[in-house]
Amino acid sequence: MLTPNLISRQGEIVEVFLRHGWDYMRRLLLGKVPEEPDIPPPAVLRNILTDLGPVYIKFGQLLSTRPDLLPPAYIEALSSLQSTVPPVDASTIKAFLQTQLDPEAVFAEVNYDAIASGSIGQVHRAVLKSGQSVALKIQRPGIEVQVRRDMALIKDIAKLVASTQFGQRYNVVALADEFSAALNAELDFTTEATYTDQLRQNLAKGQWFDAKQLAIPEIIWSLTQPKVLTMQWLDGQPILSAAIGGAATEATTESRNELSRLLFQAFFQQYFIDGFFHADPHPGNIFYLGDGHLALLDCGMMGRLDPRTRSTLTEMVLAIVSSDAQRCAQLTLQLAEPLQDVDLAKLEFDYSRLLARYYGLSLKNFNTAAAFAEILEAGTRNHLRWPANIGLFTKSLANLEGVARQFNPQINLIAEIRPLMADLFRQQLIGDDPLQAVLRTGLEFRNLSLSAPRQFGFLLDRLSEETLTWNVQIKDLTNVQRSVEQAANRRSFSTVVAALIIGAAIISSNQTNVQLQWLSTSLFAAATLLGIWLIISILRSGRWR
Repeated sequence: MLTPNLISRQGEIVEVFLRHGWDYMRRLLLGKVPEEPDIPPPAVLRNILTDLGPVYIKFGQLLSTRPDLLPPAYIEALSSLQSTVPPVDASTIKAFLQTQLDPEAVFAEVNYDAIASGSIGQVHRAVLKSGQSVALKIQRPGIEVQVRRDMALIKDIAKLVASTQFGQRYNVVALADEFSAALNAELDFTTEATYTDQLRQNLAKGQWFDAKQLAIPEIIWSLTQPKVLTMQWLDGQPILSAAIGGAATEATTESRNELSRLLFQAFFQQYFIDGFFHADPHPGNIFYLGDGHLALLDCGMMGRLDPRTRSTLTEMVLAIVSSDAQRCAQLTLQLAEPLQDVDLAKLEFDYSRLLARYYGLSLKNFNTAAAFAEILEAGTRNHLRWPANIGLFTKSLANLEGVARQFNPQINLIAEIRPLMADLFRQQLIGDDPLQAVLRTGLEFRNLSLSAPRQFGFLLDRLSEETLTWNVQIKDLTNVQRSVEQAANRRSFSTVVAALIIGAAIISSNQTNVQLQWLSTSLFAAATLLGIWLIISILRSGRWR
Protein backbone atom coordinates (compact mmCIF):
# COMPACT_ATOMS: atom_id res chain seq x y z
CA MET A 1 0.00 0.00 0.00
CA LEU A 2 1.33 3.41 -0.99
CA THR A 3 1.75 5.91 1.84
CA PRO A 4 1.00 9.61 1.25
CA ASN A 5 4.76 10.21 1.30
CA LEU A 6 5.33 7.66 -1.48
CA ILE A 7 2.41 8.99 -3.52
CA SER A 8 3.82 12.52 -3.25
CA ARG A 9 7.27 11.31 -4.30
CA GLN A 10 5.75 9.36 -7.18
CA GLY A 11 4.12 12.56 -8.40
CA GLU A 12 7.46 14.40 -8.23
CA ILE A 13 9.12 11.64 -10.27
CA VAL A 14 6.38 11.68 -12.92
CA GLU A 15 6.74 15.47 -13.18
CA VAL A 16 10.50 15.12 -13.77
CA PHE A 17 9.93 12.45 -16.41
CA LEU A 18 7.40 14.62 -18.22
CA ARG A 19 9.66 17.66 -18.07
CA HIS A 20 12.39 15.70 -19.81
CA GLY A 21 10.03 14.02 -22.26
CA TRP A 22 10.32 10.42 -20.98
CA ASP A 23 6.70 9.27 -21.24
CA TYR A 24 7.43 5.55 -20.79
CA MET A 25 8.12 5.85 -17.06
CA ARG A 26 5.03 8.01 -16.53
CA ARG A 27 2.85 5.27 -18.08
CA LEU A 28 4.63 2.61 -16.03
CA LEU A 29 4.14 4.44 -12.71
CA LEU A 30 0.47 5.04 -13.52
CA GLY A 31 -0.09 1.29 -13.87
CA LYS A 32 -0.19 0.97 -17.65
CA VAL A 33 0.68 -2.38 -19.22
CA PRO A 34 4.49 -2.44 -19.52
CA GLU A 35 6.06 -2.69 -22.93
CA GLU A 36 9.70 -2.74 -24.01
CA PRO A 37 11.42 0.24 -22.35
CA ASP A 38 12.16 3.28 -24.45
CA ILE A 39 15.41 4.42 -22.78
CA PRO A 40 16.12 8.16 -23.20
CA PRO A 41 19.40 9.42 -24.70
CA PRO A 42 22.44 9.42 -22.37
CA ALA A 43 22.43 13.16 -21.63
CA VAL A 44 18.67 13.16 -20.93
CA LEU A 45 19.00 10.17 -18.58
CA ARG A 46 21.81 11.95 -16.71
CA ASN A 47 19.69 15.10 -16.31
CA ILE A 48 16.68 13.07 -15.12
CA LEU A 49 18.75 11.35 -12.42
CA THR A 50 20.26 14.67 -11.37
CA ASP A 51 16.82 16.27 -10.93
CA LEU A 52 15.52 13.26 -8.99
CA GLY A 53 18.05 13.82 -6.21
CA PRO A 54 20.87 12.10 -4.32
CA VAL A 55 19.52 8.52 -4.35
CA TYR A 56 19.03 8.50 -8.10
CA ILE A 57 22.38 10.19 -8.61
CA LYS A 58 23.98 7.35 -6.67
CA PHE A 59 21.96 4.91 -8.79
CA GLY A 60 23.44 6.54 -11.90
CA GLN A 61 26.93 6.36 -10.42
CA LEU A 62 26.55 2.65 -9.76
CA LEU A 63 25.17 2.10 -13.27
CA SER A 64 28.26 3.87 -14.63
CA THR A 65 30.31 1.01 -13.16
CA ARG A 66 28.41 -1.56 -15.27
CA PRO A 67 29.73 -1.45 -18.85
CA ASP A 68 28.38 -5.00 -19.08
CA LEU A 69 24.85 -3.52 -18.97
CA LEU A 70 25.07 -0.14 -20.70
CA PRO A 71 26.69 1.08 -23.94
CA PRO A 72 29.81 3.30 -23.67
CA ALA A 73 27.85 6.51 -24.36
CA TYR A 74 25.67 5.94 -21.25
CA ILE A 75 28.69 4.99 -19.13
CA GLU A 76 30.44 8.22 -20.10
CA ALA A 77 27.35 10.37 -19.43
CA LEU A 78 26.58 8.80 -16.05
CA SER A 79 30.21 9.02 -14.92
CA SER A 80 29.91 12.82 -14.79
CA LEU A 81 27.23 12.55 -12.08
CA GLN A 82 29.94 12.49 -9.41
CA SER A 83 30.39 16.28 -9.54
CA THR A 84 26.80 17.51 -9.91
CA VAL A 85 25.57 17.25 -6.30
CA PRO A 86 25.16 20.60 -4.48
CA PRO A 87 26.39 20.60 -0.84
CA VAL A 88 24.17 20.91 2.23
CA ASP A 89 24.41 24.38 3.80
CA ALA A 90 26.80 25.01 6.72
CA SER A 91 24.16 25.60 9.41
CA THR A 92 22.35 22.34 8.65
CA ILE A 93 25.62 20.37 8.70
CA LYS A 94 26.67 21.99 12.00
CA ALA A 95 23.40 21.05 13.68
CA PHE A 96 23.65 17.49 12.33
CA LEU A 97 27.26 17.03 13.50
CA GLN A 98 26.27 18.10 17.01
CA THR A 99 23.82 15.18 17.14
CA GLN A 100 26.62 12.73 16.29
CA LEU A 101 29.68 14.09 18.16
CA ASP A 102 30.58 16.83 20.61
CA PRO A 103 32.49 19.12 18.22
CA GLU A 104 33.55 21.62 20.89
CA ALA A 105 35.12 18.88 23.00
CA VAL A 106 36.90 17.16 20.10
CA PHE A 107 37.84 19.79 17.54
CA ALA A 108 39.77 23.01 17.84
CA GLU A 109 38.30 24.16 14.54
CA VAL A 110 35.70 22.92 12.02
CA ASN A 111 35.00 24.38 8.58
CA TYR A 112 31.31 23.74 8.03
CA ASP A 113 31.52 24.78 4.37
CA ALA A 114 31.99 21.62 2.31
CA ILE A 115 35.15 21.24 0.25
CA ALA A 116 33.70 18.26 -1.66
CA SER A 117 30.15 16.97 -2.00
CA GLY A 118 28.70 13.63 -2.98
CA SER A 119 25.29 12.01 -3.17
CA ILE A 120 25.59 10.36 0.27
CA GLY A 121 27.97 12.65 2.18
CA GLN A 122 30.24 15.66 1.98
CA VAL A 123 33.77 16.41 3.16
CA HIS A 124 34.83 19.16 5.59
CA ARG A 125 38.19 20.14 7.02
CA ALA A 126 38.74 20.22 10.79
CA VAL A 127 41.56 20.49 13.31
CA LEU A 128 41.74 18.26 16.40
CA LYS A 129 42.58 19.59 19.84
CA SER A 130 46.01 17.98 19.32
CA GLY A 131 46.59 20.21 16.30
CA GLN A 132 46.27 17.44 13.71
CA SER A 133 44.33 18.36 10.56
CA VAL A 134 41.63 15.86 9.64
CA ALA A 135 39.00 15.36 6.96
CA LEU A 136 35.41 14.87 8.13
CA LYS A 137 33.04 12.99 5.85
CA ILE A 138 29.54 13.75 7.12
CA GLN A 139 26.41 11.99 5.92
CA ARG A 140 23.71 14.14 4.34
CA PRO A 141 20.99 14.77 6.95
CA GLY A 142 17.81 12.82 6.16
CA ILE A 143 19.42 10.73 3.43
CA GLU A 144 18.32 7.46 5.10
CA VAL A 145 14.63 8.44 4.77
CA GLN A 146 15.16 9.34 1.11
CA VAL A 147 16.92 6.04 0.49
CA ARG A 148 14.10 3.96 1.97
CA ARG A 149 11.44 5.94 0.09
CA ASP A 150 13.18 5.97 -3.29
CA MET A 151 14.39 2.37 -3.04
CA ALA A 152 10.79 1.23 -2.50
CA LEU A 153 9.81 2.97 -5.74
CA ILE A 154 12.83 1.65 -7.65
CA LYS A 155 12.01 -1.92 -6.59
CA ASP A 156 8.36 -1.45 -7.63
CA ILE A 157 9.48 -0.15 -11.03
CA ALA A 158 11.85 -3.13 -11.38
CA LYS A 159 8.99 -5.56 -10.71
CA LEU A 160 6.88 -3.91 -13.42
CA VAL A 161 9.72 -3.94 -15.99
CA ALA A 162 10.62 -7.56 -15.05
CA SER A 163 7.78 -8.91 -17.22
CA THR A 164 9.29 -7.38 -20.39
CA GLN A 165 11.98 -8.98 -22.51
CA PHE A 166 14.34 -6.20 -21.44
CA GLY A 167 13.67 -6.91 -17.77
CA GLN A 168 14.30 -10.63 -18.16
CA ARG A 169 17.47 -10.15 -20.19
CA TYR A 170 19.04 -7.84 -17.61
CA ASN A 171 17.35 -9.37 -14.52
CA VAL A 172 16.26 -5.93 -13.31
CA VAL A 173 14.81 -7.23 -10.04
CA ALA A 174 18.18 -8.68 -9.01
CA LEU A 175 19.84 -5.47 -10.21
CA ALA A 176 17.55 -3.38 -7.98
CA ASP A 177 18.31 -5.66 -5.01
CA GLU A 178 22.03 -5.37 -5.73
CA PHE A 179 21.78 -1.59 -5.86
CA SER A 180 19.78 -1.52 -2.61
CA ALA A 181 22.44 -3.61 -0.82
CA ALA A 182 25.26 -1.43 -2.17
CA LEU A 183 23.49 1.78 -1.17
CA ASN A 184 22.70 0.56 2.33
CA ALA A 185 26.36 -0.41 2.75
CA GLU A 186 27.43 3.11 1.75
CA LEU A 187 25.13 4.58 4.39
CA ASP A 188 27.40 3.03 7.02
CA PHE A 189 30.69 4.95 6.91
CA THR A 190 32.39 2.32 9.05
CA THR A 191 32.31 0.08 5.96
CA GLU A 192 34.25 2.67 3.96
CA ALA A 193 36.66 3.07 6.89
CA THR A 194 37.30 -0.68 6.90
CA TYR A 195 37.89 -0.66 3.13
CA THR A 196 40.33 2.24 3.48
CA ASP A 197 42.32 0.44 6.15
CA GLN A 198 42.44 -2.76 4.10
CA LEU A 199 43.61 -0.94 0.96
CA ARG A 200 46.31 0.89 2.90
CA GLN A 201 47.58 -2.35 4.43
CA ASN A 202 47.61 -4.10 1.03
CA LEU A 203 49.51 -1.30 -0.74
CA ALA A 204 51.97 -1.02 2.14
CA LYS A 205 53.38 -4.28 0.75
CA GLY A 206 54.21 -2.92 -2.71
CA GLN A 207 55.11 -5.70 -5.12
CA TRP A 208 56.57 -3.49 -7.86
CA PHE A 209 56.69 0.02 -6.41
CA ASP A 210 57.94 1.94 -3.41
CA ALA A 211 55.00 1.94 -0.98
CA LYS A 212 56.22 5.21 0.54
CA GLN A 213 55.36 7.00 -2.72
CA LEU A 214 51.66 6.20 -2.42
CA ALA A 215 49.51 7.45 0.47
CA ILE A 216 46.15 6.22 1.72
CA PRO A 217 44.61 8.33 4.55
CA GLU A 218 44.68 6.80 8.01
CA ILE A 219 41.34 6.32 9.75
CA ILE A 220 40.81 7.86 13.20
CA TRP A 221 38.55 5.15 14.57
CA SER A 222 37.77 6.90 17.87
CA LEU A 223 35.96 9.63 15.88
CA THR A 224 34.41 7.37 13.24
CA GLN A 225 30.85 6.08 13.33
CA PRO A 226 28.16 5.14 10.77
CA LYS A 227 27.31 8.76 9.89
CA VAL A 228 30.71 10.47 10.44
CA LEU A 229 34.06 9.34 9.07
CA THR A 230 37.21 11.01 10.39
CA MET A 231 40.51 10.48 8.59
CA GLN A 232 43.95 11.94 8.11
CA TRP A 233 44.09 15.17 6.09
CA LEU A 234 46.39 14.97 3.05
CA ASP A 235 47.60 18.24 1.53
CA GLY A 236 47.40 18.14 -2.23
CA GLN A 237 45.19 18.67 -5.23
CA PRO A 238 43.56 16.49 -7.92
CA ILE A 239 46.22 15.08 -10.21
CA LEU A 240 44.93 16.76 -13.36
CA SER A 241 44.70 20.17 -11.69
CA ALA A 242 48.24 19.72 -10.42
CA ALA A 243 49.40 18.76 -13.89
CA ILE A 244 47.93 21.95 -15.34
CA GLY A 245 48.84 24.59 -12.79
CA GLY A 246 50.69 23.00 -9.92
CA ALA A 247 54.00 21.43 -9.12
CA ALA A 248 53.52 18.71 -11.70
CA THR A 249 53.68 21.28 -14.51
CA GLU A 250 57.29 21.96 -13.63
CA ALA A 251 58.13 18.28 -13.54
CA THR A 252 60.19 16.73 -16.28
CA THR A 253 58.83 14.14 -18.68
CA GLU A 254 60.64 11.49 -16.70
CA SER A 255 58.92 12.45 -13.44
CA ARG A 256 55.50 12.32 -15.15
CA ASN A 257 56.41 8.87 -16.46
CA GLU A 258 57.39 7.76 -12.98
CA LEU A 259 54.11 8.97 -11.46
CA SER A 260 52.07 7.30 -14.21
CA ARG A 261 54.05 4.10 -13.78
CA LEU A 262 53.46 4.24 -10.02
CA LEU A 263 49.73 4.57 -10.61
CA PHE A 264 49.57 1.64 -13.04
CA GLN A 265 51.70 -0.61 -10.87
CA ALA A 266 49.65 0.12 -7.75
CA PHE A 267 46.39 -0.71 -9.50
CA PHE A 268 47.89 -3.70 -11.27
CA GLN A 269 48.74 -5.09 -7.84
CA GLN A 270 45.18 -4.40 -6.66
CA TYR A 271 43.61 -6.12 -9.67
CA PHE A 272 45.75 -9.21 -10.07
CA ILE A 273 47.63 -9.79 -6.80
CA ASP A 274 45.41 -8.57 -3.94
CA GLY A 275 42.03 -9.02 -5.65
CA PHE A 276 40.74 -5.96 -3.77
CA PHE A 277 40.71 -2.76 -5.81
CA HIS A 278 39.58 0.86 -5.85
CA ALA A 279 36.61 0.82 -8.23
CA ASP A 280 36.31 4.56 -8.83
CA PRO A 281 39.72 6.13 -9.59
CA HIS A 282 38.34 9.24 -11.28
CA PRO A 283 40.53 12.41 -11.32
CA GLY A 284 39.05 13.77 -8.10
CA ASN A 285 40.06 10.66 -6.16
CA ILE A 286 43.74 10.70 -7.20
CA PHE A 287 45.70 13.49 -5.50
CA TYR A 288 49.15 14.86 -6.18
CA LEU A 289 50.66 15.69 -2.79
CA GLY A 290 53.02 18.52 -1.97
CA ASP A 291 55.93 16.11 -1.37
CA GLY A 292 55.68 14.73 -4.91
CA HIS A 293 53.81 11.55 -3.95
CA LEU A 294 50.34 10.33 -4.95
CA ALA A 295 47.32 9.59 -2.78
CA LEU A 296 44.16 7.52 -3.36
CA LEU A 297 40.99 8.87 -1.74
CA ASP A 298 37.35 7.79 -1.29
CA CYS A 299 37.27 4.03 -0.80
CA GLY A 300 33.47 3.87 -0.66
CA MET A 301 33.26 1.78 -3.83
CA MET A 302 35.61 -1.21 -3.93
CA GLY A 303 35.69 -4.37 -6.01
CA ARG A 304 36.82 -7.92 -5.33
CA LEU A 305 38.21 -10.59 -7.67
CA ASP A 306 38.72 -14.20 -6.60
CA PRO A 307 41.95 -16.00 -7.63
CA ARG A 308 40.32 -17.88 -10.52
CA THR A 309 38.83 -14.69 -11.96
CA ARG A 310 42.14 -12.85 -11.58
CA SER A 311 43.94 -15.57 -13.53
CA THR A 312 41.32 -15.58 -16.29
CA LEU A 313 41.36 -11.77 -16.57
CA THR A 314 45.14 -11.80 -16.93
CA GLU A 315 44.84 -14.17 -19.89
CA MET A 316 41.99 -12.10 -21.29
CA VAL A 317 44.10 -8.93 -21.34
CA LEU A 318 46.89 -10.79 -23.15
CA ALA A 319 44.41 -12.29 -25.64
CA ILE A 320 43.01 -8.83 -26.42
CA VAL A 321 46.47 -7.38 -26.98
CA SER A 322 47.42 -10.26 -29.29
CA SER A 323 44.01 -10.14 -31.10
CA ASP A 324 43.33 -13.80 -30.28
CA ALA A 325 39.55 -13.97 -30.81
CA GLN A 326 39.33 -17.72 -30.22
CA ARG A 327 41.01 -17.49 -26.83
CA CYS A 328 38.85 -14.48 -25.91
CA ALA A 329 35.73 -16.52 -26.62
CA GLN A 330 36.98 -19.45 -24.53
CA LEU A 331 37.85 -17.19 -21.59
CA THR A 332 34.52 -15.39 -21.89
CA LEU A 333 32.67 -18.66 -21.29
CA GLN A 334 34.73 -19.14 -18.12
CA LEU A 335 33.72 -15.73 -16.78
CA ALA A 336 30.16 -15.09 -17.99
CA GLU A 337 26.88 -16.90 -17.40
CA PRO A 338 25.00 -18.01 -20.56
CA LEU A 339 21.35 -16.96 -20.57
CA GLN A 340 20.61 -19.39 -23.43
CA ASP A 341 22.55 -21.60 -25.81
CA VAL A 342 25.60 -19.65 -27.01
CA ASP A 343 26.77 -19.90 -30.62
CA LEU A 344 30.52 -20.13 -30.06
CA ALA A 345 31.30 -19.60 -33.75
CA LYS A 346 29.29 -16.37 -33.81
CA LEU A 347 30.95 -15.17 -30.59
CA GLU A 348 34.39 -15.81 -32.09
CA PHE A 349 33.37 -14.02 -35.28
CA ASP A 350 32.18 -10.96 -33.33
CA TYR A 351 35.43 -10.90 -31.37
CA SER A 352 37.49 -11.30 -34.57
CA ARG A 353 35.75 -8.34 -36.18
CA LEU A 354 36.11 -6.28 -33.00
CA LEU A 355 39.78 -7.04 -32.39
CA ALA A 356 40.65 -6.46 -36.04
CA ARG A 357 40.18 -2.74 -35.38
CA TYR A 358 42.98 -2.88 -32.83
CA TYR A 359 45.34 -5.17 -34.71
CA GLY A 360 48.60 -3.50 -35.66
CA LEU A 361 48.03 -0.41 -33.54
CA SER A 362 51.05 0.93 -31.73
CA LEU A 363 51.03 0.70 -27.95
CA LYS A 364 50.61 4.46 -27.83
CA ASN A 365 47.29 4.22 -29.68
CA PHE A 366 46.01 1.01 -28.04
CA ASN A 367 43.26 1.68 -25.49
CA THR A 368 43.03 -1.45 -23.34
CA ALA A 369 39.99 -0.35 -21.33
CA ALA A 370 37.99 0.54 -24.45
CA ALA A 371 38.81 -2.82 -26.04
CA PHE A 372 37.79 -4.65 -22.87
CA ALA A 373 34.52 -2.72 -22.66
CA GLU A 374 33.70 -3.72 -26.26
CA ILE A 375 34.45 -7.34 -25.41
CA LEU A 376 31.86 -7.12 -22.63
CA GLU A 377 29.33 -5.52 -24.95
CA ALA A 378 29.85 -8.24 -27.58
CA GLY A 379 29.39 -10.93 -24.93
CA THR A 380 26.12 -9.35 -23.80
CA ARG A 381 24.86 -9.33 -27.41
CA ASN A 382 25.57 -13.06 -27.53
CA HIS A 383 23.28 -13.77 -24.54
CA LEU A 384 25.95 -13.80 -21.84
CA ARG A 385 25.56 -12.18 -18.43
CA TRP A 386 28.76 -10.87 -16.88
CA PRO A 387 29.21 -10.87 -13.09
CA ALA A 388 29.07 -7.45 -11.42
CA ASN A 389 32.73 -7.54 -10.35
CA ILE A 390 33.80 -7.74 -14.02
CA GLY A 391 31.85 -4.55 -14.69
CA LEU A 392 33.53 -2.86 -11.73
CA PHE A 393 36.95 -4.00 -12.97
CA THR A 394 36.28 -2.65 -16.47
CA LYS A 395 35.03 0.69 -15.13
CA SER A 396 38.01 1.01 -12.79
CA LEU A 397 40.44 0.17 -15.61
CA ALA A 398 38.78 2.69 -17.94
CA ASN A 399 38.97 5.48 -15.33
CA LEU A 400 42.57 4.63 -14.52
CA GLU A 401 43.71 4.60 -18.13
CA GLY A 402 41.76 7.80 -18.89
CA VAL A 403 43.33 9.69 -15.99
CA ALA A 404 46.81 8.45 -16.85
CA ARG A 405 46.47 9.46 -20.52
CA GLN A 406 45.31 12.95 -19.59
CA PHE A 407 48.13 13.36 -17.10
CA ASN A 408 50.76 11.85 -19.41
CA PRO A 409 49.58 11.33 -23.03
CA GLN A 410 52.70 9.28 -23.85
CA ILE A 411 51.92 6.57 -21.33
CA ASN A 412 50.44 3.18 -22.26
CA LEU A 413 48.99 0.56 -19.96
CA ILE A 414 50.32 -2.49 -21.80
CA ALA A 415 53.82 -1.07 -22.15
CA GLU A 416 53.93 -0.46 -18.41
CA ILE A 417 52.58 -3.80 -17.23
CA ARG A 418 54.34 -6.05 -19.77
CA PRO A 419 57.57 -6.20 -17.71
CA LEU A 420 55.48 -7.35 -14.75
CA MET A 421 53.83 -10.25 -16.55
CA ALA A 422 56.49 -12.84 -15.75
CA ASP A 423 56.34 -12.00 -12.06
CA LEU A 424 52.54 -12.02 -12.19
CA PHE A 425 52.38 -15.49 -13.72
CA ARG A 426 54.89 -16.71 -11.13
CA GLN A 427 52.63 -15.30 -8.41
CA GLN A 428 49.58 -17.02 -9.86
CA LEU A 429 51.41 -20.33 -10.30
CA ILE A 430 53.20 -20.69 -6.96
CA GLY A 431 52.07 -17.74 -4.82
CA ASP A 432 54.23 -15.87 -2.37
CA ASP A 433 55.51 -19.03 -0.67
CA PRO A 434 57.04 -21.51 -3.18
CA LEU A 435 57.66 -24.13 -0.50
CA GLN A 436 54.00 -24.06 0.53
CA ALA A 437 52.94 -24.39 -3.13
CA VAL A 438 55.26 -27.40 -3.62
CA LEU A 439 54.00 -29.07 -0.45
CA ARG A 440 50.37 -28.43 -1.42
CA THR A 441 50.94 -29.89 -4.89
CA GLY A 442 52.72 -32.88 -3.38
CA LEU A 443 49.82 -33.50 -1.03
CA GLU A 444 47.34 -33.39 -3.92
CA PHE A 445 49.47 -35.90 -5.89
CA ARG A 446 49.63 -38.13 -2.82
CA ASN A 447 45.83 -38.07 -2.47
CA LEU A 448 45.50 -38.79 -6.19
CA SER A 449 47.96 -41.70 -6.00
CA LEU A 450 46.01 -43.22 -3.10
CA SER A 451 42.57 -42.85 -4.67
CA ALA A 452 43.41 -43.62 -8.33
CA PRO A 453 44.16 -47.39 -7.92
CA ARG A 454 41.00 -47.87 -5.88
CA GLN A 455 38.87 -46.06 -8.49
CA PHE A 456 40.56 -47.93 -11.37
CA GLY A 457 39.94 -51.27 -9.63
CA PHE A 458 36.29 -50.35 -9.09
CA LEU A 459 35.96 -49.53 -12.81
CA LEU A 460 37.48 -52.91 -13.81
CA ASP A 461 35.06 -54.73 -11.46
CA ARG A 462 32.10 -52.97 -13.04
CA LEU A 463 33.31 -53.86 -16.53
CA SER A 464 33.88 -57.53 -15.64
CA GLU A 465 30.44 -57.79 -14.01
CA GLU A 466 28.79 -56.03 -17.00
CA THR A 467 27.03 -53.61 -14.64
CA LEU A 468 28.57 -50.43 -16.04
CA THR A 469 26.03 -48.13 -17.64
CA TRP A 470 27.09 -45.35 -20.01
CA ASN A 471 24.99 -42.19 -20.15
CA VAL A 472 25.75 -40.25 -23.32
CA GLN A 473 24.00 -37.01 -24.24
CA ILE A 474 24.53 -35.55 -27.70
CA LYS A 475 23.41 -31.95 -28.19
CA ASP A 476 20.74 -31.37 -30.89
CA LEU A 477 20.35 -35.14 -31.50
CA THR A 478 16.55 -34.78 -31.67
CA ASN A 479 16.64 -33.13 -35.10
CA VAL A 480 18.92 -35.84 -36.47
CA GLN A 481 16.66 -38.55 -35.04
CA ARG A 482 13.59 -36.93 -36.62
CA SER A 483 15.30 -36.72 -40.03
CA VAL A 484 16.32 -40.39 -39.89
CA GLU A 485 12.79 -41.46 -38.91
CA GLN A 486 11.27 -39.44 -41.79
CA ALA A 487 13.68 -41.00 -44.27
CA ALA A 488 12.90 -44.50 -42.97
CA ASN A 489 9.15 -43.86 -43.22
CA ARG A 490 9.46 -42.67 -46.82
CA ARG A 491 11.55 -45.70 -47.73
CA SER A 492 8.88 -47.94 -46.19
CA PHE A 493 6.12 -46.19 -48.13
CA SER A 494 8.15 -46.52 -51.33
CA THR A 495 8.53 -50.26 -50.71
CA VAL A 496 4.81 -50.64 -50.08
CA VAL A 497 3.94 -48.70 -53.27
CA ALA A 498 6.34 -50.83 -55.31
CA ALA A 499 4.89 -54.03 -53.82
CA LEU A 500 1.35 -52.91 -54.65
CA ILE A 501 2.27 -52.12 -58.24
CA ILE A 502 4.08 -55.46 -58.72
CA GLY A 503 1.22 -57.38 -57.10
CA ALA A 504 -1.35 -55.62 -59.27
CA ALA A 505 0.70 -56.34 -62.40
CA ILE A 506 0.97 -60.07 -61.55
CA ILE A 507 -2.76 -60.35 -60.87
CA SER A 508 -3.63 -58.38 -64.03
CA SER A 509 -1.54 -60.66 -66.21
CA ASN A 510 -3.19 -63.78 -64.80
CA GLN A 511 -6.73 -62.50 -64.28
CA THR A 512 -9.47 -65.09 -65.13
CA ASN A 513 -12.54 -63.47 -63.61
CA VAL A 514 -14.15 -60.16 -62.68
CA GLN A 515 -13.07 -60.39 -59.03
CA LEU A 516 -9.37 -60.57 -59.88
CA GLN A 517 -9.73 -57.68 -62.35
CA TRP A 518 -11.39 -55.60 -59.62
CA LEU A 519 -8.60 -56.49 -57.13
CA SER A 520 -5.91 -55.55 -59.67
CA THR A 521 -7.57 -52.18 -60.32
CA SER A 522 -7.87 -51.51 -56.57
CA LEU A 523 -4.18 -52.26 -56.01
CA PHE A 524 -3.18 -49.94 -58.84
CA ALA A 525 -5.42 -47.17 -57.40
CA ALA A 526 -3.98 -47.60 -53.87
CA ALA A 527 -0.42 -47.56 -55.23
CA THR A 528 -1.19 -44.42 -57.24
CA LEU A 529 -2.66 -42.57 -54.23
CA LEU A 530 0.20 -43.57 -51.93
CA GLY A 531 2.76 -42.61 -54.56
CA ILE A 532 1.17 -39.17 -55.10
CA TRP A 533 1.04 -38.58 -51.31
CA LEU A 534 4.73 -39.57 -50.98
CA ILE A 535 5.78 -37.20 -53.80
CA ILE A 536 3.80 -34.30 -52.31
CA SER A 537 5.32 -34.83 -48.82
CA ILE A 538 8.84 -34.86 -50.29
CA LEU A 539 8.20 -31.67 -52.27
CA ARG A 540 6.70 -29.89 -49.24
CA SER A 541 9.72 -30.75 -47.09
CA GLY A 542 11.99 -28.78 -49.43
CA ARG A 543 14.57 -31.59 -49.30
CA TRP A 544 13.86 -33.30 -52.64
CA ARG A 545 17.14 -32.32 -54.26
